[in-house]
Amino acid sequence: MIATHQERGAAGRIQAAHHSSGHAPPLAFGPLLWTAADRLRGHLDAAEYKHVVLGLIFLRFLSTDDGTPMRQMAFVLREDAPPIGRKNGHRGGRSAGLASFVVPEEATWQFVCGKAHTASVGRVLDRAMEALEQANPLLNGALPKIFSRTGLVGSKLGELIGVISEIDFTDYNGTSRADLLGRVYEYFLGRFASAEGKRGGEFYTPPSIVRLLVEMLEPFAGTVYDPCCGSGGLFVQSQRFLDEHGGNPSELRLFGQESNPATWRLARMNMAIHGLKVNLGSKPADTFAENLHSDLRADFILANPPFNMSDWISELMLSDSRWTFGKPNSGNANFAWIQHMIHHLSPRGRAGFVMANGSLSVQSGSDSEIRRAIIEADLVDCVVSLPNQLFFNTSIPVSLWFLARDKSDGGYRDRRGRTLFIDARHLGTMVDRIHRDLTGDDVQLIAKTYLDWCHLGGKPSRAIEPGLSAEATIAEIRQHRYALVPGRYVGFAPRETVRWNPKALRKELNEIEQQLAGIDTASRSALVLLRELLHG
Repeated sequence: MIATHQERGAAGRIQAAHHSSGHAPPLAFGPLLWTAADRLRGHLDAAEYKHVVLGLIFLRFLSTDDGTPMRQMAFVLREDAPPIGRKNGHRGGRSAGLASFVVPEEATWQFVCGKAHTASVGRVLDRAMEALEQANPLLNGALPKIFSRTGLVGSKLGELIGVISEIDFTDYNGTSRADLLGRVYEYFLGRFASAEGKRGGEFYTPPSIVRLLVEMLEPFAGTVYDPCCGSGGLFVQSQRFLDEHGGNPSELRLFGQESNPATWRLARMNMAIHGLKVNLGSKPADTFAENLHSDLRADFILANPPFNMSDWISELMLSDSRWTFGKPNSGNANFAWIQHMIHHLSPRGRAGFVMANGSLSVQSGSDSEIRRAIIEADLVDCVVSLPNQLFFNTSIPVSLWFLARDKSDGGYRDRRGRTLFIDARHLGTMVDRIHRDLTGDDVQLIAKTYLDWCHLGGKPSRAIEPGLSAEATIAEIRQHRYALVPGRYVGFAPRETVRWNPKALRKELNEIEQQLAGIDTASRSALVLLRELLHG
C-alpha cells in the first residue's frame, strides 16, 4: 500500500537539501586517500582496480573497531527488529536492528596486515574473502576474489593495504560507523566512474540525478524496483530519503536486477555496507532475456537504463507480453525499457527514469508509434529536460520521464489528461572542465516545481513559471506530433523591460567615439612607420 500525501503529512513535502551539491558531506581524507591509492594502480585499469580497492575497504571496515581485530561486526539492518529512536528531533523512527557479520581470524585486518609485504599476500586476500562469504550467507558471491591474479605484485598490494589502513573509522564525528563506510564506498565509486569514463556509467549514476529522481517520486512506503540497478545507488538514496524525511525503512521492499556479473557483485557489497535488504535475484541476468522479477508489480520504479542499446532482442522476445504498446525497435532498446517499466507498475504505481532525448521526439518507426500510444493512454505525468555533461559515460543530452498508472489517485490531485514539462537545461554548475553537476538548490527547485503541481489542491494550472515549467493537455501534445520536448511547451522566460537613459547613452557613445578616434590615430602612425621600414 502506498502512503497517501495526507497520511504522510508535512514529511511528504520536499525539504531543503542538506548539502549544496546534493551529495553526502565531503570526506576530508577522501582526496588524499584516492591520490595515494591511484598512484599504486600500476598496470591495472580502473575497471579492475576498483574491485581491489573497494574489496579492501570493505574488509578493513568489517575487521576492525577502535583499531582492534574483531570476530564479528554488527550493523546490518534487519526487517523484524523493533524501531529505535531518531536523532536531532526528526519525527518517526527507523525500524532497524543489529545483525552480525562473522569475521574469521584469517579475514581480520590484523591478520592481513601481517602478510601485507609477503609474496603470498594476494592468496591471503582471496582466502580472506572466501572465508567471509562462507561465514556470512548475506555476502555469498558478493566479494572480489581476484587479488592473486591482478598483476599487482606483493609490494604494490602491501602498499595499498597500508593506504587503506589510513582510514580512521574510530573518529566518527557524529557519523555512524556504517554511514562512514557508506560514504567512503560512494566516494570511491564516483572517483572510479570518473576515471573509467564511458564504462563508468555502467555501474554509476551521478548522485544529484539519483537524488532528484527519489525526491520527485517520494518513495515513503511500498515496493521499489530498479531493472538495471548498477551498483545500487538508487536504493541507497531511497533509504537516505526516508532518513531525511522521517520515514520508516521497514515499509519499503527493494528489488533490482543487473546483468553485468562484476557490477552485480558491487551492488551486493554496496547493499551490505549500507545495511539494505534488496532482492537482486539469485544471479546477474539480462532483464529482457531473463526477467528475474516477472511477477513483480512495483509502486515505484527508479532507473537509469543504458542509452540507445542495440542488438538487445532475440526472436523469442518478439511476442513478449511486456510490449503492450507495440514491438520495440530491434536496433534501439529505449522503448523496450519504457514498456518493461510500465509492465511492472502496480495499479497506482509511478516510475521515474533517465532516457536519451531522442526518445522524446523521434518521428519514424515503432518508437514514434509506441510513444504516441503511451501518451494517449495518459501515462506521462512529467518530463524534465536536464543540462548536458552530467554523466561520466556520455555527453548527449538526456531527460527524466515520470509515468503514473493512475493520475487521479496516489495522494495527489487529479492530473488526468495533463502533463507537466520542466526545462532545466539552464541549471547546473561545471565542477571541472567536462562535467556538470546539479546543486542542492537545483534539485530542490525541480522537485518542488513538480510536487507543487501535484498538490495544487485540485485546481488545474496552466503555465507554472514561463521559462521553467508548463502544463499541456493530451490535445496540445497531439498538435506537436506527440513530441515530449519540454522546450516546445515551456517557451522562454519574459525579458525584463529595459528603461533607456538617453543622457547616459549619449555619454557612453561619446566615450566610445573618443576611443575609436584614438585607435584610428595610433593605427595610422603605425602604418606610416611600417612603410618607412619596408621601403627604406
